[in-house]
Amino acid sequence: MLQVKDLHVYFGRGLQKNHAVRGVEFSVSKGQSFGLVGESGSGKSTVLNCVSGLVKSWTGTIEIDGARLGPKRDLQFCRNVQMVFQDPYGSLHPRHTIDRTLKEPVSIHKLGNENERVEKVLEEVGLGPEFRFRFPHQLSGGQRQRVAIARALILEPEVILLDEPTSALDVSIQAEVLNLLEDIRQQRNLTYVLVSHDLAVVSHMCDDILVMNHGQMVETISRKQLQAMDFTQNYTRQLLVASKGYDREVIDQFQDF
Repeated sequence: MLQVKDLHVYFGRGLQKNHAVRGVEFSVSKGQSFGLVGESGSGKSTVLNCVSGLVKSWTGTIEIDGARLGPKRDLQFCRNVQMVFQDPYGSLHPRHTIDRTLKEPVSIHKLGNENERVEKVLEEVGLGPEFRFRFPHQLSGGQRQRVAIARALILEPEVILLDEPTSALDVSIQAEVLNLLEDIRQQRNLTYVLVSHDLAVVSHMCDDILVMNHGQMVETISRKQLQAMDFTQNYTRQLLVASKGYDREVIDQFQDF
């Protein structure tokens, strides 16, 4: 469903030029959930933004369902590939009701049956009709992220890009949102690409995981390898230790990769 080959991204010019992504390659089968993990600044979100079309200055090859993509994307791509952003506080318009937020993509793509689609997708993400005419500030963080997920689902896409969808939420809410995403993926046979710095999250969600550092690929591992701590690279092992929480003695022994 998704194939990325020899992806390179540069930001800036001259002495300030930054080679942010360096030859990243991976493929994701239909219905699979694929993870991109690494510490902050590793380039994982930049890869996701290249696939979504938000970053246009890249080189390499990106294909969706066999169709090669360029920097500009058409409406059909936008319907087939949707994105859920990290911050539900910033990704929803503060002056638009949930109803208006969800109807906008339906109107742009001229799908019709706006009211039916809104009611159906709100029910699918666990929000009742009483949320329909509320504003984002009247919702909790978890409810806002459910609305963001509903907005991505309402166009009935085949691929959903998830940029750390739970990192801005309380720990008690994170599991609920992750379980919701997993249930929806199985019901709709969706393809996910999930970006996270938390190996526990990708272990729960993803079939295969690409570990990145400083814009480069470190290794690709399966969920079973992650759960068994069967790594070939010390960086992956160190990343797993770091994701378990802060320990001064352990952190002092970390290497700089």
